[in-house]
Amino acid sequence: MMFGHVDAWPCKIIPLAVNVVTYPPPSGNRCWALGEAIARAVASFPEDLNVQVWGTGGMSHQLQGPRAGLINCDWDNMFLDKLIGETDELRQIPHIEYLRETGSEGIEMVMWLIMRGALGKSTKCLHRHYHVPVSNTALGHIVLEPVDGSVPPSTTLEGTNAAAQGAI
Repeated sequence: MMFGHVDAWPCKIIPLAVNVVTYPPPSGNRCWALGEAIARAVASFPEDLNVQVWGTGGMSHQLQGPRAGLINCDWDNMFLDKLIGETDELRQIPHIEYLRETGSEGIEMVMWLIMRGALGKSTKCLHRHYHVPVSNTALGHIVLEPVDGSVPPSTTLEGTNAAAQGAI
């Protein structure tokens, strides 16, 4: 999809698995903070790196039970809207709101927040698509670019921090 048909990836890939199946799933705030940590790690390299951070996960959907087939287009589009610009409201949405508004599988959307946290303070939208295919899962695509890629300093000990190095 990104590179056409190739025998080998022309770039390095670092997959990051995030559990949203087994309780307790990570909060949106924790995912956003993980994205910020990734941004700080990338920024710590002396060379100018070309890095892409992808967020994945279904949008609203519930596959079983009385609400099977639930799709909430309004909520999904609100979520996509709030990935753009300077707002960080999404990091504060509680799990119960995801369950209520997006179905039991909609919690997957917190994984998108890792990507958004890695992009810094402000983003602009380069491409956006939302579709409900003939299935039980809403589908969203969004391509964002950092406008202000700054992230706050870590509140915990990290790699190049002298105290962190002393603790190793």
